[in-house]
Amino acid sequence: MYRLFPLLYLANSTLYFERIRHFSAPVYLDSGKPAGRYGRYDIIAANPVVKLSYSDTVTQVTSSSRNESLSGNPFSHLQTVFEQYQQQCPPPQQPKIKALPFCGGLLGYFAYDLGRCLETLPEQTAKDIDLPDMQVGIYSWAVVVDHLRQTTVLVTSPLVDEAEAQHYLQLMQAPPVKENGNFTLKTKFQSNMTESEYHHSLSRISDYIQGGDCYQVNFSQRFTADCQGDPWSAYKQLREHAPTPYSAFIETELGAILSHSPEQFLEVNKGRVTTKPIKGTLPRGANPAEDAQLKLALHDSEKDRSENLMIVDLMRNDVSKACEYGSVRVPKLFAVESYANVHHLVSTITGKLSSDQNPLSLLEHSFPGGSITGAPKIRAMEIIEELEPHRRSIYCGSIGYLSFSGKLDTSITIRTLICQNDKIHCWAGGGIVADSITSAEYQETYNKVNNLLHGLEKTMKSD
Repeated sequence: MYRLFPLLYLANSTLYFERIRHFSAPVYLDSGKPAGRYGRYDIIAANPVVKLSYSDTVTQVTSSSRNESLSGNPFSHLQTVFEQYQQQCPPPQQPKIKALPFCGGLLGYFAYDLGRCLETLPEQTAKDIDLPDMQVGIYSWAVVVDHLRQTTVLVTSPLVDEAEAQHYLQLMQAPPVKENGNFTLKTKFQSNMTESEYHHSLSRISDYIQGGDCYQVNFSQRFTADCQGDPWSAYKQLREHAPTPYSAFIETELGAILSHSPEQFLEVNKGRVTTKPIKGTLPRGANPAEDAQLKLALHDSEKDRSENLMIVDLMRNDVSKACEYGSVRVPKLFAVESYANVHHLVSTITGKLSSDQNPLSLLEHSFPGGSITGAPKIRAMEIIEELEPHRRSIYCGSIGYLSFSGKLDTSITIRTLICQNDKIHCWAGGGIVADSITSAEYQETYNKVNNLLHGLEKTMKSD
């Protein structure tokens, strides 16, 4: 049976995560509240009953009683394992548990390069980050924080017995853990390309667009710095400066993922599908008048509207593969959403999940998200592979959950960093179209991540 245990509401839910961080595969899905505007729930979990990771064409399934290496489509293996555990944990009937976004189920990440299992792509970029292309787990319990109602609960699924549930409850009610770790950069961030190399790549993309190969390519550069210390400390520093509704911290045996994403990828709730692609960005103004002017300029920008519309068409096509015929709609086109350092142009697409499809097949049909590839998707991905120096890894992939209740919510992992082997990586990109101005596109990449890069560069020790 499912169980629900009320906990003390803490506006700063990092204190709950720190109580369970020592467990295996801890996950913190962070809505950016109370400082953020668009988020509501935080989800905290650890100790999955089974883990699935995908690397080099093999899906590894690991639990206390199982260690298998499986070939073939990782989404199919994920669906099979999820169904096995959902049979033991059918959707809850208790109203308070049904209302939760997550009551146990699948949590984890899907790297951009997982797309290689779905499409045949060239292999030209350097792979220098050693993280699996997918790592998810089936989690039997979670702490769910509702910042709207200012409530916090521990929810346990039928996979958790009474004694184990009481153990987790006592842990959550214990005094806060003292986190003494710190984080410092040893060098400033450096891009993996010079400005002239960036300009040359955009010239090549322009040639492809003029030649009819594509309409848009989402091109990015990567910034890397040497670092030392605790990545959780770095994450907490950044969330203070850049609260966003699809933030996440995921710790693995090989490294940590620090995501501060504003972008939703796919949501499924009671069969209703939603995706909210972002295309179009301008920085925040120095004062309210300038800020309002920039917001209006973004809303009225013909170039940004064109760029956004291309991706809306692409995403409509992707989600239609798993939705009922004729159900896909665009209720919001070109809405402006404002965040800590930028304004974004956001559209909303909805549909009704087909009866012969499921949330994971929707994810498979739509992966990776069109807002971070370009259009048409496969040709854009081929051009990205040709022109970007390094593989993207988690950048432009997805983080999220699929609850035993059937609810799915995932992000697009932009504004996302990886800490591994005493290095920290961060990416920024933008959609390149026929009328893109190279200097403006180059500056836009910095507008998107300057608050992250500068926030961490403040940790550098002066000589």
